[in-house]
Amino acid sequence: MWKLLLILPFLFILLGIPFANRIHPFLLGIPFGLFWVSFGILFSFLVIWILYHLDPKNKEEDDL
Repeated sequence: MWKLLLILPFLFILLGIPFANRIHPFLLGIPFGLFWVSFGILFSFLVIWILYHLDPKNKEEDDL
């Protein structure tokens, strides 16, 4: 069930680009479209990181 959250970053980029496809306003000195994609990458990283830590398979200690 938790793995369905992996759809969120995909939808964020796919559905958000038509709304974010503009140059103005500038955020942090970069055009809004570039900011949107950069934020999408950060958002994707956070979702995957959270799901990794929620997965019970990753809670086991490996003795290497």
